[in-house]
Amino acid sequence: MVDTPRSVPSISLTRHLIEEERAGHIQADLRLLIEVVARACKSISVSVAKGALGGVLGEAGSGNIQGEAQKKLDVIANDVLLEANAWGGHLAACASEEMDHCQPIPDVYPRGAYLLLFDPLDGSSNIDVNVSVGTIFSVLRCPDGVTQPEDVHFLQPGTAQVAAGYCIYGPSTMLVLTIGHGTHAFTLDREQGSFVLTTRDMRVPAATKEFAINMSNQRHWEAPMQDYVRDLLAGETGPRGKNFNMRWIASMVADVHRILTRGGIFIYPWDRKDPSKAGKLRLMYEANPMSLLIEQAGGAATDGRTRLLDVAPTHLHQRVPVFLGSREEVEAATQYHRAHDAKGAPAVA
Repeated sequence: MVDTPRSVPSISLTRHLIEEERAGHIQADLRLLIEVVARACKSISVSVAKGALGGVLGEAGSGNIQGEAQKKLDVIANDVLLEANAWGGHLAACASEEMDHCQPIPDVYPRGAYLLLFDPLDGSSNIDVNVSVGTIFSVLRCPDGVTQPEDVHFLQPGTAQVAAGYCIYGPSTMLVLTIGHGTHAFTLDREQGSFVLTTRDMRVPAATKEFAINMSNQRHWEAPMQDYVRDLLAGETGPRGKNFNMRWIASMVADVHRILTRGGIFIYPWDRKDPSKAGKLRLMYEANPMSLLIEQAGGAATDGRTRLLDVAPTHLHQRVPVFLGSREEVEAATQYHRAHDAKGAPAVA
C-alpha cells in the first residue's frame, strides 16, 4: 500500500493570530487591530493592481510634511488606512508619514489602547514604472491615562513596539508581521480573499555577499562609509576576502523583503547633500518597524553606531541613517563607523 501525502491545512492570518492569543502572546484588541490593518492593505493592493486602469498613477498635486510630491496612490492609501481604523475601537490615534501631526480617533467613535503609525505607500516614486511598493506599519501602546493623544505620546523607542509589519504589493501581495515572537509571512490568496501563512519564522542568514545602497550618493558619504564600501568593492583580493554583489530597488519594502528572504544588508547612510538632516529614512514609520522585523528574524539594525530600536525619538518625523540585515555584515559596517569615531577623525571624507 502506497501512502499518499496528506495536504497540510492552510493557516489564515486570523487563525494564526487566534493561536497567538491563546498562547498568551497577544491580546484580543491587538489581534483585531492587526486584522483591520490587513483588510486595509487588501484594499490598497486592489488599487495598486489596477494601475493605469484605475486612474491612480501620477502625482496628486500636493506635498507631504517632508516637502515631497505626493502620488495619487499615496493619498488613496493614507485615506484607506485612516478610514479603516477610525471606528474599530482598538486605536487611540494614528500617525502617518503623509500627515503633519497625529490624528486622534474622532470622539464619535470608541477609542482603544493602541497607537498606529504607518507609511501608507513606501516606494511610491516607483508606482508609475510598475515596481513593487508597500505599506509599513508600527503599533505602540497609548500611555495610561491619556485620553487625547498628541504627537509626544508617539515618541517611544522601537523596543516599545507591540507589533510591526509591512505589506508588499508585487507579483503576489504578502504581509510580513511580527508581534515580538518571530517574523512570519502571509500571502494573499485572492480567490479566498484572505492572507495565508506561507513562511513561519523567517530567518536572515548571518553572513552575506549582497549589499543594497544608492551608489549615486557615494561622493556625499562620511569617510567610514567610503572605506566600508571601498572594501566591499575590492572583492576577494581586498580586506574582506570575498566578492560582493550590489542590489538596489529604491523601494525599502522590496529591498528589505529580499533581505528577509535570502539575506543581505540594506544601507541608507547619512550624507552631506543636506547636512541639516540626520538621514533619509523616518525612524517612526520605516526604521523602527523594519528593525523589529529584522531582529525578530535573527538580523541586526543600527544607525551606523547605535542599535536603531534603542534610539530615543525626539519628533514624529525624525530621520535616521539605516543599516539593517544580516547580523555579521551589519556589525562589520557598524564597526567601521565606531572605529573611525574612536580615532577622532573628521566625519566627512
